[in-house]
Amino acid sequence: MLMFALLALTMSQTAFPPAVDPHFQRDQQRAWEARREGRVLPLPEIERRVVPTMRGAQYLGPELDPDSGIYTLKFLRNGNVIWVRVDGRSGQIIGRTG
Repeated sequence: MLMFALLALTMSQTAFPPAVDPHFQRDQQRAWEARREGRVLPLPEIERRVVPTMRGAQYLGPELDPDSGIYTLKFLRNGNVIWVRVDGRSGQIIGRTG
């Protein structure tokens, strides 16, 4: 009986994909539109400019604020999180924390 209960629990968790946050979807759409309209550089271009400057840090990923056109790239070095803010229009680093 326990085996059937575990099987049912496993199937119930995988049968339906998790709901996607509508705010996340809207942000993704706005970021895509900013790139398509030429208001910001493509992410691979931003990464080519910034990631090599962060020697010894693990790149964790980006965020884009489509309103301001600012990318925030997240890194990890020696247990410390580092946020690098980049002007999405010019590709210039405009700030760093951590």
